[in-house]
Amino acid sequence: MLFTPLEIKETVDMFLRYKLDIRAITLGISLLDCAAATGKEARRRIREKLLRLAGPLVQTGRDIEVEYGIPIINKRVSVTPIALVAASSDDTDYIPYARLLDDMAKELGIDFVGGFSALVQKDFSDGDKKLIDSIPGALACTERVCASVNAASTKTGINMDAVRRMGEVIKDTAEKTAGRDGIGCAKLVVFCNAPEDNPFMAGAFHGPGEGESCLNVGVSGPGVIKAALESHKDSSFDEIAEIIKKTAFKITRMGQLVGMEAAKRLGVPFGILDLSLAPTPQVGDSVARILEEMGLQAAGTHGTTAALALLTDLVKKGGVMASARVGGFSGAFIPVSEDEGMVAAVKAGSISLDKLEAMTSVCSVGLDMIALPGDTSAATLSAIIADEMAIGMINGKTTAVRIIPVPGKKAGDWAEFGGLLGGAPIMPVNPAKSDVFIARGGRIPAPIHSFRN
Repeated sequence: MLFTPLEIKETVDMFLRYKLDIRAITLGISLLDCAAATGKEARRRIREKLLRLAGPLVQTGRDIEVEYGIPIINKRVSVTPIALVAASSDDTDYIPYARLLDDMAKELGIDFVGGFSALVQKDFSDGDKKLIDSIPGALACTERVCASVNAASTKTGINMDAVRRMGEVIKDTAEKTAGRDGIGCAKLVVFCNAPEDNPFMAGAFHGPGEGESCLNVGVSGPGVIKAALESHKDSSFDEIAEIIKKTAFKITRMGQLVGMEAAKRLGVPFGILDLSLAPTPQVGDSVARILEEMGLQAAGTHGTTAALALLTDLVKKGGVMASARVGGFSGAFIPVSEDEGMVAAVKAGSISLDKLEAMTSVCSVGLDMIALPGDTSAATLSAIIADEMAIGMINGKTTAVRIIPVPGKKAGDWAEFGGLLGGAPIMPVNPAKSDVFIARGGRIPAPIHSFRN
């Protein structure tokens, strides 16, 4: 891949002025061959494999940062869903697997490990049940382990028993990490149509359909897109579309370079490049501010969903032009706590939980990093999840829920999570109850695809 001097100058300017970075290089590792009859033996095999494959990851990332001058914010590992790996062991509690992953992350300098996960979009295996039961304790006793559960898909429908259980799990996880504003929930995602090659946390795992290992890259650049639009305030949407597409193309080219180089040095295949506009709490690194640059007074006002649809689609189009390996989510994330523009919109009253839900029909993922009152019931949490699963199922897209009922706090209070997770005002929920609806259980059938009227 050859870069012209002008491209290099533009890219350097993006780094220095507009907070462009490689948000994550994520090494996916299959642990299927680590399964054993005893948990002790399985964990020994996992440790040995992580040392062998993930040992060079952090140093490789640092070397590339120095040589190319490209910031790589996080070095991460995703593994085969632990529910699959641990199922054949004699363990009844999977917390020791989470502790091992956490210890390995600390030992190797890895920022996060994803894959304390279960795939239950249709039903539960015994291993799935054990893992889900272990999530609250696992996230309370670890720092770098992330958990996820895929509870629905377009092909299978919504596992409402899983949705009900996950509301209870989120509630329990929040209580177990109450001293830190329920931060355990910030490491837990409930999915519909979860991608198997996602480099972003907290939902990353190395899917059973993946190979032995691969290197996935997550690129971000909300500040770059916003800066590109600032000099085109009077442009039509046709012109804005071209600007976003071309800018996304340039960002993707840089990510492709880093991903291929990192994969080569690690001796693993290059997997996918996820071009998702993932914001941070820093000023100037916000998806909400891009939407406002298009002419909205504040994110959440009328027109926001249309603006987000335009942004998400053009980011994908620009990425596909630049790389044949675009995957993961790719588009635009709309977390609240991780986006200073979203936080400002919530404080100003221009964005609500209902509006965020509407926006998830066109963005990359779903309801993300949203702080809720601590007294929100498990049934209400499950109902919020069910709505989001339905949007993903019907539209054939990935949706996810990462919500945090903050113990002891009410709507209007502030929750602080720190670092890239930021902080957020606690948003109110609809006071009407959904308990009877959630208690029904069973499965909401998959939508029909072939019958069109």
